[in-house]
Amino acid sequence: MVDVGIEAMNFYGGTCCLDVKKLATYRGLDTTRFENLLMKEKTVALPYEDPITFGVNAAKPIIDTLSEEERNRIELLITCTESGIDFGKSISTYIHDYLKLNRNCRLFELKNACYSGTAGLQMAVNTILSQTSPGSKALVIATDIARFITADAGEALTEDWSFAEPSSGAGAVAVLVSETPYVFQVDVGANGYYGYEVMDTCRPIPDSEAGNSDLSLLSYLDCCEQSFLRYQERVEGVSYQDTFDYLAYHTPFGGMVKGAHRSMMKKLVKAKPEDIEQDFVLRVMPGLTYCQRVGNIMGATMLLSLLSTIDNGSYDVSKRIGCFSYGSGCCSEFFSGVVSATGQNLLREYNIQSQLDGRYSLSIDEYNTLLEKSSMVRFGTRNVTLDLDLIPGALQSWKGKKRLYLDKIKEFHREYKWL
Repeated sequence: MVDVGIEAMNFYGGTCCLDVKKLATYRGLDTTRFENLLMKEKTVALPYEDPITFGVNAAKPIIDTLSEEERNRIELLITCTESGIDFGKSISTYIHDYLKLNRNCRLFELKNACYSGTAGLQMAVNTILSQTSPGSKALVIATDIARFITADAGEALTEDWSFAEPSSGAGAVAVLVSETPYVFQVDVGANGYYGYEVMDTCRPIPDSEAGNSDLSLLSYLDCCEQSFLRYQERVEGVSYQDTFDYLAYHTPFGGMVKGAHRSMMKKLVKAKPEDIEQDFVLRVMPGLTYCQRVGNIMGATMLLSLLSTIDNGSYDVSKRIGCFSYGSGCCSEFFSGVVSATGQNLLREYNIQSQLDGRYSLSIDEYNTLLEKSSMVRFGTRNVTLDLDLIPGALQSWKGKKRLYLDKIKEFHREYKWL
């Protein structure tokens, strides 16, 4: 059997961010409840940023490192999102075009709430393992944004979603999967998956989200336990505490992950509270580092947690990471892989930390302006030309960095430019 996993990996966290503590104060949110989110910042998408610009800007630095021969071996492109722009046309077509990939490439889009990024990764892994085209590569791009336009709740959807605003972000993770897994070598066959129908969260219309936050938490906790138990059945001698040096969780917000980890350690390890806290800091916090600064990016969040774990962990020797992925509705999976110092060094070449530090910090007034203007690029927009000077400071922060932006929509077709 060939080795398989992540050859290269990059994240794009957008142009602007917002201090979520300032937002919580402005909204008058309960500070005790807000602190439980364990959030610091969120990426805010500008009107001229969309899932395509995020995806291309995440993947292009990877593509630019490849030779022409290597680029031509990308024979599969999967986009993973719940922020699609058309009921039929896949955003993978735009991304394929602006990355200038070979036309002998299978390209399509996956949707399964926040599980989609993992679904795309596992499909790519199994494509490489099939060896139908030895030496080929697969590019998986998980990209999602929250414009934060919400629908009125119905009788069964009456939860307080005001705390969703500080935790909803935007961003994309690009993953190159191949037979040379320099960054993350997948444990082949070590997967536990678990799913069933539940109405915890959904997007009943393109630009809004509805759901029941309590039910979502319960479903997340149930899936975390059951997917791991299935993994444990399939992989001999597995211990939740001892097998994995790090744990990367799907992170709607840090507090949810902390609660899930506490529950798992109590049930499976019978650990004491002080031991659970110490274990959380050691094995889980590296994966939260970037998630705390970006917010929930749905299908890309699990991959961002993995990327953050690799970038912020310690790899003096090769270490195993256990990964939990959850998507509302629902489907979940627990899988694992191994990372070495070489993989960490390769990932660090993309300077994720400095990219996040370089975002433009929005004022509350500027954020409110964006909320008012977001409707110009709603799902189904037929014609619009975008104003790059809407937030002047934001434009200056990334000018000259060769990033893709949405220029206009003309008869539904999106046209992009590099700046």
